[in-house]
Amino acid sequence: MKHFHRTSVSPVAALEAAEEFFLRLGHARTVNAPRARTFAGPLGTVRISARAEGGHYTFVEAETDQMGESRLDRNVKKFFVELRRTADPRHRLEAAY
Repeated sequence: MKHFHRTSVSPVAALEAAEEFFLRLGHARTVNAPRARTFAGPLGTVRISARAEGGHYTFVEAETDQMGESRLDRNVKKFFVELRRTADPRHRLEAAY
């Protein structure tokens, strides 16, 4: 399943946040490309890519190997909420997944 998020943080900061988030959940980093990271764990595999888009925005795309709405997909959505909080520390909306 594919998910995407647009943010004002840099692509490097978005990938660093992804590493911190998914390693904290117990996933292992399997691929470390310049603009993408792949993490594998007991819930499945997720590939996070980040690229500059339209000036000061960063397009972050997450692709999981799961069908439908899995626990891994919910974790991706929680990561996007955390990434939003990185861009704006005043943001307090919690994901209710």
